[in-house]
Amino acid sequence: MNLGKYKNLIFYITTIAVFSCLMYYFIIEGQTLEVKENIVANTSSGSTWENFQESFKTNLHHPLALLLAQIVTIIMTARLFGWICMKIKQPTVIGEMIAGIVLGPSLVGMYFPEFSAFLFPKESLGNLQFLSQIGLILFMYIVGMELDLSVLRKKAHDAVVISHASIIIPFALGIGLSYFVYQEFAPDGIQFTSFALFIAISMSITAFPVLARIVQERNLQKTKLGTIVITCAAADDITAWCILAAVIAIVKAGSFTSSIYVIIMAIAYVFLMIKIVRPFLKRIGDLQAGKNSISKPMVAIFFLTLILSAYATEVIGIHALFGAFMAGAIMPENTKFRTLFIDKVEDVALVLLLPLFFVFTGLRTQIGLLNDSHLWMTAGFIILTAVLGKFAGSSLTARFVGINWKESLTIGALMNTRGLMELIVLNIGYDLGVLSPEIFAMLVIMALFTTFMTGPALDFINFIFKSKKNQDEPLHENDSKYRVLLSFDKPESGSTLLKLAHNFTHKMNGNKSITAMNIAPVDEMHAYDINEYEDSQFQNVIETSHDLNLEVTTLFKASTDIESDLTSITNKGHYDLLLIMLGKSMYEGSLLGRLLGFTTKIINPEKLLNTVKGKGNIFNNSPFDDFTLQILDKTNIPVGILVEKDFKAADKVFVPIFNLSDFYLLEYAKRLINNNNSQIIILDAAGQIRNNIEVKELIRSIEQVAPNHITLYNEKKIEKDFLNAQDLMLISSKSWKNLIDTKSLWLSDIPSTLIISNP
Repeated sequence: MNLGKYKNLIFYITTIAVFSCLMYYFIIEGQTLEVKENIVANTSSGSTWENFQESFKTNLHHPLALLLAQIVTIIMTARLFGWICMKIKQPTVIGEMIAGIVLGPSLVGMYFPEFSAFLFPKESLGNLQFLSQIGLILFMYIVGMELDLSVLRKKAHDAVVISHASIIIPFALGIGLSYFVYQEFAPDGIQFTSFALFIAISMSITAFPVLARIVQERNLQKTKLGTIVITCAAADDITAWCILAAVIAIVKAGSFTSSIYVIIMAIAYVFLMIKIVRPFLKRIGDLQAGKNSISKPMVAIFFLTLILSAYATEVIGIHALFGAFMAGAIMPENTKFRTLFIDKVEDVALVLLLPLFFVFTGLRTQIGLLNDSHLWMTAGFIILTAVLGKFAGSSLTARFVGINWKESLTIGALMNTRGLMELIVLNIGYDLGVLSPEIFAMLVIMALFTTFMTGPALDFINFIFKSKKNQDEPLHENDSKYRVLLSFDKPESGSTLLKLAHNFTHKMNGNKSITAMNIAPVDEMHAYDINEYEDSQFQNVIETSHDLNLEVTTLFKASTDIESDLTSITNKGHYDLLLIMLGKSMYEGSLLGRLLGFTTKIINPEKLLNTVKGKGNIFNNSPFDDFTLQILDKTNIPVGILVEKDFKAADKVFVPIFNLSDFYLLEYAKRLINNNNSQIIILDAAGQIRNNIEVKELIRSIEQVAPNHITLYNEKKIEKDFLNAQDLMLISSKSWKNLIDTKSLWLSDIPSTLIISNP
């Protein structure tokens, strides 16, 4: 017997046995010590089940367990409402704001008070507030980093008039509004100046992050209008936060005179950050130049800068959020560096911590307090003042400086967006005791309304002026060009699809049109590096087009709903073929995941709804991911789905024909022969070709034009060596599904596969 073979097993068993005996010995001996120490056994009345129930209830109310339950509930609710807003073409931040109000006393607290009291007891709100404040600090750090100060320096003269007018006009109207509502709504003991300043700043704020996302989504970033409005919003953001810092100092000090020391300290802090800390961070950032990652010591230095900056402004008396914003603004201006750092912070800040702030705001918002018509009329008057000040003020100023009416009104609509930034201001005012619960609820409603109206206002402006140019829908003449649209997500995919499109159209000269499209999620881009992001996405495509001497039109779009935008552009663009890559399923996973429509990032309510309504089958073993299935379902043109395995060219193409409905593939085979001199091998898998006169004639006509380029293959068994010799398999979407269902090994042997649908 070879003991060496079992030595590991023997050692394992011996070790477990020896040390188990040793532990047992010490436990027995240790129990004898209990008598000497007069230890009394802990006995509890009641059954084991009752003891378990009591212990379970205690665990449920433990602060950590309660906080985790709150976070899970908040994130799920925020994602659900965010998805709903995305589907109706609204910023997801509106859904998250609504989610906060829904979970607060305005809805859940009113109709399900027991549940609300269990999930959000008053004693737990302190933990929620501190976590949400951490989320806000990280968020303001990102906002500061997303400001491109170099653009402000170069183009500030174009936008400074509009920006400052969009602050001073609503600020003045806010002061006037305060005069009429002060006596009725100001908390006891609050001076008019403090109350008026907070109402005024809440009228003046613009949500730079939301505005930047809308500009990207509507493809305005490359236009003069987009540049002006981004610059306006950035300048507005900096100015508004400086004013807010001064307002906080005045409110805390009680008067302007008393706040002079705080303002002097704040000026000294800003000077220190710009003249000393910023150059220091730039030197550190230069050490990372050209690297694709940031080392942990570097991350520690920048986070320490953030925390110290936030701490300094909190101690000075102008709020930690201003310090976080300032720390982000002085980060090294290297775009790649900022992108890397934002990616480290953004997911935790925006997905995990920021929704806590929305719900914390919702828990403070008591819409039920507005219980008579007078209060709702006051809320309406506040909304009207806010819209007049920001929308009308920005629009009229833009028109005065020479911008046409359409673009002026567009600037006004965008600058009127308040979003999350407004909620931050309102919560600061509420924490300082300047805003009463009633006026706080009214201003939250105003923030929701002004953010919600941005999209419809932009659509209405476009409708009024009936703009004929739409960047999303290229206008085509009614000619005979063969138009191919390729849509890619990764730069390498775009290059591969372009090679495939070239194989289909190589010899068509002026009778072809190829468009390469990249639709990117808005959340993956930042306002300051949108151009660089677009250039990086199309770099491989442009290089490949030069190598192939191929003229390509590029189309870039930022989107909150890639699937809808892709199908809309495809259907309205008069294309003949759409080429995409087979994506990995977003919704694959466990049976529970399929049942509930869960993903690792979001909840997919649409899938869950379709399953409940009977439109979707969670047990359907489709070879396509959900995204591809939706594209196939909603597009009106043929879709080519490439399963890529080191595709270079379609010189040798294998076309299996399984039934009569697959014969449309021969038209694509013919196109490859004519344009690429491809060698086509057709497999008569069902033996239907030799019995069909029409198909035989089609094959004969191809042979006459291009002899020796098409071969009819009747063998039932396909050899592996034969499959490996092919460059591409051309197959129908229906036959592809059958191959997957029968677990055929063919697919693992084919270098690349192009699945073509027949709409």
